[in-house]
Amino acid sequence: MKDEISNSLGLKPLVDVLEVPPKTPKKAPLIHDTLSVENKLDRDYEYARTNFYNVIEAGTEALEEMLQVAKSSEHPRAYEVVATIMKTLVDSNKELVSMSSKKVKEDEMVPESNKPVTNNNLFVGSTAELQQLLKDMRSND
Repeated sequence: MKDEISNSLGLKPLVDVLEVPPKTPKKAPLIHDTLSVENKLDRDYEYARTNFYNVIEAGTEALEEMLQVAKSSEHPRAYEVVATIMKTLVDSNKELVSMSSKKVKEDEMVPESNKPVTNNNLFVGSTAELQQLLKDMRSND
């Protein structure tokens, strides 16, 4: 038996102890701050997205393990922990989707530099023509 506590107490463990090496989370590469603001935002988005994936994957594994503990112990506190982990995972997934949809909306927006800018307007004509033009513009809206 691999379980030293069970051996010292003369007990047989219910399940053999499996030694599983811990998973190392994927890390986003850090890039020097010589990037443009847009590239920094993209890098930050990818970094945050990678962190969300790591948190969700680790939370899913924790949920599965805690669910086994709750089922075997049938203790109310264990089920409470399971519910908390589930809520946290749901919130993390919502945040990931929200972050992605915000990114898509930002990518679709036209940058300010490409929008036409009108600094000065000059109307050449009489006051009556100007009033007629304004009246026509209001009726079109």
